[in-house]
Amino acid sequence: MGQSQGKDRLSRRQGRSRAPSGSCPLGGEMPLPSWAAAVDEDLLGQWALNLMLMNVSTRKFGGAVRLPGGDIPAERGAGVTRSAVSRRFVALSAETMKAWMAADLSALDLLVIQIDGIHIAQDLILLAAVSVDGNGDKHPLGVMEGASENAAVCQALLDNMVGRGLDPAVCRLFIIDGSRALSKAIRNSFGRSAPIQRCQVHKARNITERLPKSLHASVRRALRQAWELDDADKAETLIRNLARRLEREAPGVSASLLEGLDEILTVTRLRLPTELRRSLACTNIIENMNGTIRRVCRNVKRWRDAAMALRWTGAAMIEAAKGFRRLKAHNQLPSLRAALLAHQAECAVGAGLDPVREAA
Repeated sequence: MGQSQGKDRLSRRQGRSRAPSGSCPLGGEMPLPSWAAAVDEDLLGQWALNLMLMNVSTRKFGGAVRLPGGDIPAERGAGVTRSAVSRRFVALSAETMKAWMAADLSALDLLVIQIDGIHIAQDLILLAAVSVDGNGDKHPLGVMEGASENAAVCQALLDNMVGRGLDPAVCRLFIIDGSRALSKAIRNSFGRSAPIQRCQVHKARNITERLPKSLHASVRRALRQAWELDDADKAETLIRNLARRLEREAPGVSASLLEGLDEILTVTRLRLPTELRRSLACTNIIENMNGTIRRVCRNVKRWRDAAMALRWTGAAMIEAAKGFRRLKAHNQLPSLRAALLAHQAECAVGAGLDPVREAA
């Protein structure tokens, strides 16, 4: 019996001295399970994408994925070098961009679409679109590259959205910065009666920048008074009076003030509540997103091509969407829906009368 007990004790000691399966031998290094999991291609790719969107450079990636002590050794081929991180970011951002630009839009109840240009480089402009649904939630829709905001680029972006399920027969409010090419493309795709609102902030800025400083305060005050009026006819009269007052001192500015006057007062003509009108009279939604794009892209020192700009901008737009809040006046969106339906019905009746008038 004593010999049997001795053998049992010896076997237990030998069992404790053996390294468990999947661990290091005695005297070696114990591999960290979390690090082994991080070496996985998909996880490291997501890690690289997230850190680069947080402005961590590829040179600092190896230190960013380690513990605060920074003493976890990365073996050769572990995938934390500058070039490996860059390759992962390129591959994952391209895959994300492709899936995003092909996502179905038919299930979204979109009431508002804002479109604006983003200047990436001297000869490269990206056209981006953001929407607001019936609940006030915001959605980035897409981005398209071009040398300028010309009609071809605008049409390509709109065609992409229509091809993904955006019904052109549904009346929506479009908010733009004032590009004529964009207005033309919208009316080609969504009908001549599509309501388009030009950004009032852009308009006021463009006007005051061309005036002497002595006129800035009075012109801003007059424009603000016109924007706040509930009656579109009175607002238009006020703007025309301002244009006549500027004819002597700045005739070119006077003509610019009247250009696109109908589109400047679209939200007023729709008779929207004041708070909702203020939210939809400018492109602030997309301007805020542009701030995120500039922050994400500030580490890029040289844009190699349009594909690179699209990948970075698309990733930044998706990142910005994580911080989107509901529209401030989302409780008043039912009034916008009713106004759009009434506008569509009125335009349909007017279109039906035109052939009768022509025949007469």
